[in-house]
Amino acid sequence: MSELKGKVAIVGIGEVPTGRFPETAAIYHAIESAKQAIRDAGIDKDEIDFCMPTASLFSPQFNTELVTCRVVEELGLKKCKKNCQVFSGGSSSSCGLQMAGSLITSGVARTVLFVHSDRLGTGVTAQGGIDLFSTAGISAEWEVPFGQHYSSIAALSTTRYKYETGCTDEQLASVCVSNRKWAEKNPNAFFRKPLTIEEVMASKMLSTPLRAKMSNMLFDGGSAFVLTSAERARDLPNKPVYILGESGVVSHFVFSQELDVSRFGWAKAAKEAFEEADLTPQDMDVAEIYDSYPVYQMIGFEELGFCERGEAGEIFMRGETWPGRRIPCTTDGGMLSKGHIGAGGAVSLMVEAARQLMGKAGERQVKDARFAVETATGGTYMDAQVTILGTEIP
Repeated sequence: MSELKGKVAIVGIGEVPTGRFPETAAIYHAIESAKQAIRDAGIDKDEIDFCMPTASLFSPQFNTELVTCRVVEELGLKKCKKNCQVFSGGSSSSCGLQMAGSLITSGVARTVLFVHSDRLGTGVTAQGGIDLFSTAGISAEWEVPFGQHYSSIAALSTTRYKYETGCTDEQLASVCVSNRKWAEKNPNAFFRKPLTIEEVMASKMLSTPLRAKMSNMLFDGGSAFVLTSAERARDLPNKPVYILGESGVVSHFVFSQELDVSRFGWAKAAKEAFEEADLTPQDMDVAEIYDSYPVYQMIGFEELGFCERGEAGEIFMRGETWPGRRIPCTTDGGMLSKGHIGAGGAVSLMVEAARQLMGKAGERQVKDARFAVETATGGTYMDAQVTILGTEIP
């Protein structure tokens, strides 16, 4: 448990559209997102005293620029004391939030800017993207030589989950449809055209049983958030979004060493996070669940406690996770429809959770949202991170 409950809050958010922007430098995505977040927070930029960029995957050169304070210089942050990169793959959002919160509660920092930017859509070739996700976080000794890659990893999890629960391919497809329903209402999402189960099922097979439209695609994009103390947050224009609960489980590095490839550590992490928040899954108004492939959204949905094991498929099939329905889930469209931007997949979900709680989600706003749960995971689903956010402190 983090012991940050009610002590720090997200006070500003920023995000640029996800897409393919070959003429746009990666630094633009970072700076524009950061500027939006600072303006949204209603603070002077020189209140930022700690800049925390997470890693960019498309270019070692650009990532080195992030490490060596380019964001600080471009923004002109005159009173920034430290610039330090925090990166744990797709779980960078949760890890960064907890570290930033700890810096603030310990007095090391007053206001932290967390920022992400990547160009996986146009900054690498198609083969370069394939190569990256066939090696990153995959054992160079025991798995890479035998052709392991992220689609085959997801296929293994999906096959096991189907075997244990009776989940159908149509139910997996319904997760993609649910996320697209939200993306249709998100101006920052890449895929906004309506999607049907039939269209998903008609797309080509990638790694049995996963089809092309069950897979995420790589794009350019960026997002940012500003975190400060609860005391300072009360004087700012936005409704403060407090950290209420936070927990995680690290389960493996090499996917073949994970003992249960259809559960991981979600149940334990969720139990601890909800206990710290003094809330239950039934209290959540929004569930922002990591969704690189549909099976992981279903696993997260169940392990968080929104339903019993094996029931998620029917819930998604009935549309209970769609806009205006019972359990709003992954409300920005997620990586399956908004697009995969590296570590930014989960950073976007964190920003979306804050956006919903601030009441700024526009056409996709969940009415009277007070509490949200966000999940994140990195590498080959090496960890299970759960964050509870809210506008009230139970």
